[in-house]
Amino acid sequence: MTKREQLEQMLAASPNDAFLKYALAMAYASEGQTAEAAKRLAVFNQEHPQDVPGYFQRGKLLAKLGEEDEARTVLKQGISVARQVGDSHAEAEMTAFIDML
Repeated sequence: MTKREQLEQMLAASPNDAFLKYALAMAYASEGQTAEAAKRLAVFNQEHPQDVPGYFQRGKLLAKLGEEDEARTVLKQGISVARQVGDSHAEAEMTAFIDML
């Protein structure tokens, strides 16, 4: 059983677990299923709008897909959330990533 399959089973048992949703999206990314991972992180961002890493990872995936404008938009949202929750490290990382796009 793959890591993704294990996470899917765990999420079926705990469908509201934010960590499992994030981990599953990242498992898709690890398997090279970038579009599916980005799609899942978009839902994750809607359901867990204060979770900063979701924005950063989604922005990176969108950039990888060649969707730089959308990546910038997502990263700017993430920067705003990072400021709200006081995560200056994530804010700096996302700002630097935008500058590289």
